[in-house]
Amino acid sequence: MALLSPTQSLVLVIDIQERLAPVIHDVDGVVSRTGVLLQAAQHLDVPALAFEQYSRGLGATLPALARYISNEAVIEKMAFSVATMPSVLTRLAATSRTQIVIAGMEAHVCVLQSAFGLKEAGYEVHVVADAVGSRRARDVDLAFSRLRMEGIGITNCEMVVYEWMRHAEMPHFKTLSRLLRD
Repeated sequence: MALLSPTQSLVLVIDIQERLAPVIHDVDGVVSRTGVLLQAAQHLDVPALAFEQYSRGLGATLPALARYISNEAVIEKMAFSVATMPSVLTRLAATSRTQIVIAGMEAHVCVLQSAFGLKEAGYEVHVVADAVGSRRARDVDLAFSRLRMEGIGITNCEMVVYEWMRHAEMPHFKTLSRLLRD
């Protein structure tokens, strides 16, 4: 698996929603790291999409994250895997990007099924461990075990951002390294 590239990456934020968030283990950490990931993506021109599972019941993407995602980049879904939606696969293909970076909830359901489906569709998939959560910590651990067995990368927010930057001479280095320290 190659290092992540800002010109080949696309960030997917899966189901970090208002009514789901309160029951997620370490939700503050998940939201914080997802926010850092999205801010870095903006600075480095990495596109991001947000998915909302049954938003009428689970609410919208948390405002702390929605502020980094345009309204046109928010996609309603009922399927657990984003990869089962032909319109999503078409939209992803149109970007010509090959690396998918995933943050979201729940690790063992929608994140896992989306990662499996996107890998099957030919993408190099990376799940950001500190930007992923479930109601129970053991469900996250089990999801990571299954993802690793299928050759899906498990990374963290800091690794993603530093791989995107590659060196300290990058124009946004100071801003992004400061974000990572907070």
